[in-house]
Amino acid sequence: MHKHVEWDAPGGASVDAHYAKDEQHRVEPQPGMILTARYHGATVRIQVEAYKDGVSIGKVAALIGDDGERHDSHGDLNLGDMVRLPDDKRAFQSPRDEDD
Repeated sequence: MHKHVEWDAPGGASVDAHYAKDEQHRVEPQPGMILTARYHGATVRIQVEAYKDGVSIGKVAALIGDDGERHDSHGDLNLGDMVRLPDDKRAFQSPRDEDD
């Protein structure tokens, strides 16, 4: 059974919006690929197990807080949870701000 997740909007980091301008480079997610999304401000990595009709199905492989630290859970989401990730909620990884 898949856990229902209300993903954050990806905003300017939207994979879907980026490739809408460049369809020739759009890649359909395949089993084993790692995708990124946002959930309650955290970065979530999902390992794809299946893809159908614009939705990836996979397990939560990493939960990374805005402090850059990895966590076992965030809100109602836990490592290993099986989730569905629609293409319009996929996000590019956020660059970490570096102190100079």
